[in-house]
Amino acid sequence: MVFQKLAKKLAEHIGCEESAITRESTLESLGIDSLDVVEVVMELEDELETQLEMDQKVNTVGELVELIEAQMSK
Repeated sequence: MVFQKLAKKLAEHIGCEESAITRESTLESLGIDSLDVVEVVMELEDELETQLEMDQKVNTVGELVELIEAQMSK
């Protein structure tokens, strides 16, 4: 669930097809910088009605998904 929502938000944010985003996609290869990550996470917070803390550096979409899932399970 988190991956699908995140992939959709990232695709909208960078203007690509959602299917182009995989868990192995690096944020750098997608042209996503730390500011983009913060913006997308803020949108997800609203959608998921939760607070997320970005307290780790992530390199891939999969790492970001894991971080969000861990935050949600607290």
